[in-house]
Amino acid sequence: MSTLTVSVVTPDGPVLEEAFEMVSCKAESGELGILPGHIPMVAPLTISSIRLKGEGKSDRIAVSGGFLEVRPDKVTILAQSAEKPTDIDIDRARMAKERAERRLQDKQADIDFKRAELALKRAINRLDVYENNF
Repeated sequence: MSTLTVSVVTPDGPVLEEAFEMVSCKAESGELGILPGHIPMVAPLTISSIRLKGEGKSDRIAVSGGFLEVRPDKVTILAQSAEKPTDIDIDRARMAKERAERRLQDKQADIDFKRAELALKRAINRLDVYENNF
């Protein structure tokens, strides 16, 4: 089966550059499945996991938004942050989730609810990628 080169890059540098047979991700417009030969496109990503399949293995990467650029032979993901399951600090992710949940329950006027909701989504996504990889 033919493959796509998948490159995941953050402001801190490259996270991944490997060949895979399929990429699945969540764009703001919905779920995308990308195979070699896909039409070129650019799409904004949501806080979600990127699922990568190839050579009998399956990998996941947690991303907190960004953009996906698809070319027939290459997928480039420009993410604000991206973490492989092995790079996720699970204790830190759990604490971030608890902190965000407390902020959302607090009902104080000075709490930025949108920011707390995004923090909660990022923490849940990181926990999901970590727990579903091991």
